[in-house]
Amino acid sequence: MAVIKIDTTQYDAQLSEKEQRITSQFRRFGVEKLEVFGSDPIHYRQRAEFRVWHEGEDLFHIMFDQQTKEKIRVDEFDPAAPLVGEVMQAMIENLKGSEVLRRKLFQIDYLSSLSGEILVSLLYHKQLDEQWLQAIKELKATLSTQFKIDFIGRARKQKEVIGNDYVIERLNVNGKELIYQQVENSFTQPNAKVNIKMLEWAQALCQPLSNDLLELYCGNGNFSIALAGSFDRVLATEISKSSVYSAQYNIAQNKVENLDIIRMSSEEFTQAMKGERTFSRLDGIDLKSYNCQTILVDPPRAGMDTLTCDLVANYDNIIYISCNPDTLERDLDHLCKTHEVKRFAIFDQFPYTHHIESGVFLQRK
Repeated sequence: MAVIKIDTTQYDAQLSEKEQRITSQFRRFGVEKLEVFGSDPIHYRQRAEFRVWHEGEDLFHIMFDQQTKEKIRVDEFDPAAPLVGEVMQAMIENLKGSEVLRRKLFQIDYLSSLSGEILVSLLYHKQLDEQWLQAIKELKATLSTQFKIDFIGRARKQKEVIGNDYVIERLNVNGKELIYQQVENSFTQPNAKVNIKMLEWAQALCQPLSNDLLELYCGNGNFSIALAGSFDRVLATEISKSSVYSAQYNIAQNKVENLDIIRMSSEEFTQAMKGERTFSRLDGIDLKSYNCQTILVDPPRAGMDTLTCDLVANYDNIIYISCNPDTLERDLDHLCKTHEVKRFAIFDQFPYTHHIESGVFLQRK
C-alpha cells in the first residue's frame, strides 16, 4: 500500500523557518514580532485532488512529483482530513468493480467539511449517459449508509449533480457557530481549523472598531459574516457569481441583517466610488450613506492593482489578508506612505510547503 506519510517531527522547524523568513522580509515595515498561528501537523486539508491511474484490473489515486514529474501512487494521504481519507478508500473499492464508473475516469476531487459532509467530483474523458447516472446513484445509495456524501460527474461541456454541488461547513468561532456553503470549484480556505484562527484574529482586531466595514474580494462571505457583529453595517464586493450566491445563502443562514454584497470587481468598485461609472448592480445601494472607516481586503495571489491600493489608502483602518508575501510586500510599499503596520500575523494554511497566509493590520499615521 502506498502511503503519503508526513514526518510530523519536522513541523515545528518548518513553521519556525516561515516565521524567520517573513520577519526578515517585512522588518523594514517595523515588524519585529509576528503572531504565529500553526496548523494541525496531520489531517489538515479539507480538499484534495488526485489523478486516477488504470493498471489492468487495478485502479488507484496518483500524484505527480513536482520536480521529477514521476507519478506517485497514493492509497493513504496524511495531509487529508480523516473523512477524505476514508472516502478515498471507499471510492477505489467501489470503482474497481464498476466498468461503467471507472472507464475513462481520469481525476477525482474531494471537498469535505469539519461538519461531516463530503462532495466527490469524478472527471471523465467520455460523455456521461443514463447508464452512468444509474450506476452513480446506486453508489451514492451504497455509500450514504456510511457517509453524508454527494457526487458530481464532469465531462466535456457536461456536469451531472447527484445530490448537492456543495457542502455545508459549520465553524465554531469564538464560541459561536458560523454556517458556510462551500461550492465545488469555488474558492474556500482548505485548512478549516486554521481558517477559524484567522477569523478569531480578525474579530479581535475589529472588536474595538466602530462605524461601517468595507470588504473587497469577499468570496463566500468568510470574513464579512464573522465580522458583521463588530460594525453598524458591512458592504462587501465579489466578482465570482457562484461565490456571491453562496454569500447570500450564508447571510441568510447566519441571520446577518447588516451585510450587503455586490457582484463587482475591485476595479469596478473603485470606479463607482470615484463617480467615474454607474452600475445597475448598485441600484438601491447608496454608497455615500456608508461611514466606512475600516476596509478588509483578501486579494488573489497577484495582490492589488495601483488604483485599488489608492482606494484602500483612503480608510483609517486596513486589514490585509494575503496568500502571497511578495505581492503583499509590494502593496505595503504603497500603503505605508500613509499608514503604519500595527499587527502582523502568519497562518500556516499549507504546512510543509513554502506557502504562508499573512494578516496585516494597518492604521493611518
